Amino acid sequence: MIILDGKKLAEKILKKVKAEIKRKRLKLKLSIVLVGENSDSKIFIRQKKNACEKVGIDFELFKFSSRISNSELKKEINKIIQNPNIKNIVVQLPLPKGLNTEEILNLIPKKKDAEIISPVVCAVDRILEEYKISLKGKNIVLIGKGRLVGRPLSIWLRKQKIKFSNIDKIKNADIVISGAGKRNLIKGEMVKKKVIIIDVGKDVDFKSVSKKASYITPTTGGIGPVTVACLLKNLI
Repeated sequence: MIILDGKKLAEKILKKVKAEIKRKRLKLKLSIVLVGENSDSKIFIRQKKNACEKVGIDFELFKFSSRISNSELKKEINKIIQNPNIKNIVVQLPLPKGLNTEEILNLIPKKKDAEIISPVVCAVDRILEEYKISLKGKNIVLIGKGRLVGRPLSIWLRKQKIKFSNIDKIKNADIVISGAGKRNLIKGEMVKKKVIIIDVGKDVDFKSVSKKASYITPTTGGIGPVTVACLLKNLI
């Protein structure tokens, strides 16, 4: 079993990002909108801030209470958008219950949307490329239909004319790409031997699944760091 080391790959990408920023003498800033106190969101934001510091990108965080109304949040985000000094915006997901995620995300204009080129798609593509894993001729199961993971990954696969199935076909999958965001959704007894696991949503019971997998992303240091590195690459 081989661990797909996202941390190592992310460092490689960030090194190139830093060199390009220096060569082009770019002055970049990433602005993050955080609503509420979600613990996973705080971890991701810390990762983004640390990565920005490594490559020389300014970082700005806008924090709002989980009690903010949908209309009030829209007003606050519009203020951020209208600031000419803010050019790259990310709304950290998930948003608290009661807020309309689609409505909020749709406020961000394309020219200021740091995630307009999906960092998750980039991360999955780069990690497969790094470990020379081909999708051609494989039984692929894609789990999750969300805006930031499942949806862009499904579009990416279709553009390459690669067929994929849903979780019902997981027992026969050669490759599982999972982004449901449900912990321990996938257990060892659900997958076959030598399966390749790309866990985007922290859905995999690593202990049981790793006993069967030929390749697997770890719970920490897998797709996450590569996604952050790809996000910063987008800013360039």
